Amino acid sequence: MQTIQSDSYPIFFDNSITQLANFVKQGNYSRVFILTDENTGEHCLPIVKQQLDAFDNFDIIEVNAGEESKNIDFCVGIWKMLIDFGADRKALMINLGGGVITDMGGFVASTYKRGIDFVQVPTTLLSQVDASVGGKTGVDLDGVKNIIGTFTQPKAVFMHADFLKTLPARQILSGLAEMLKHGLIVDAAYWDQLKTSDLSQPSAQLVHRSVEIKNEVVIEDPHEKGIRKALNFGHTVGHAVETWSLMNDEDPLSHGEAIAIGMICEAWLSNKKIGLPDNELTEIAQVLNGLYPKYKIDESIFPTLLEHMLKDKKNQNGQINCTLLKHIGRYSIDNICNADELYDSLRYYATV
Repeated sequence: MQTIQSDSYPIFFDNSITQLANFVKQGNYSRVFILTDENTGEHCLPIVKQQLDAFDNFDIIEVNAGEESKNIDFCVGIWKMLIDFGADRKALMINLGGGVITDMGGFVASTYKRGIDFVQVPTTLLSQVDASVGGKTGVDLDGVKNIIGTFTQPKAVFMHADFLKTLPARQILSGLAEMLKHGLIVDAAYWDQLKTSDLSQPSAQLVHRSVEIKNEVVIEDPHEKGIRKALNFGHTVGHAVETWSLMNDEDPLSHGEAIAIGMICEAWLSNKKIGLPDNELTEIAQVLNGLYPKYKIDESIFPTLLEHMLKDKKNQNGQINCTLLKHIGRYSIDNICNADELYDSLRYYATV
């Protein structure tokens, strides 16, 4: 498939790991560091190491898998390891993993010695279609997702389709939520294509189209001042539910499971506030409920969810700011939603 050119870096699809080795060779880096976690270390790292074995000067930094690792304490540990390894400004960080690794690795690299080069090698569907593209880096703080971070572009992104074959079905569904969102916000035909495809293992062509959509939005608005806010559809409510689940559930929701809940709630808000047609609201709810398990949200936690929403970085003047839909494929940014409306959207999710 064709390489996608982002604003300042390429996104490789074909022979991507070979392309990675070529990139490292041509970069003449003083040291190369591969940031990974134990899951990626087992399933994906051997493929990358095989291509990089010709280079003597690379080291592996492994962190614990999971959102719980995406915090400033783990960043401090990585920075200390870079210092211990003697990493200078000519070093390269290869972020090999899912969204946690690409988000955190990008943040670590963008701040170490005021910035060293990094590349993204996303290994999950979620990180391929979302986290690895767009230059957002970040970590969580006090339960608020991605509240600390930078806008820093990678030098390249390398998509290796075979990595997706190592994923359990639940992780595929997690990434699929972002693909469905891409159709809902800007491409109704893509939404329709997804609905009629085998979504247990999305094709490389579908992944490529999602990356195209994300890239087109990011190029137009790299610092999230306008159109890029469209990508936040489902995330105001979804991030709040995800945060609550991470803090309270023994088996927390995945990112995609939480965003699916958020998209149903925010589709309802779209219907009530800006006229999303009733039949399109019903269609969105039916498709998402058909893919994702129902999650019980007791009304007793509504105030806690609202507190999480009030901490969202997208808010304006202390008001909760949502991206909504005018139609499937047409977004609307900067919609202020009050507590009663948000509570009613959660009630809709519970009953639909």
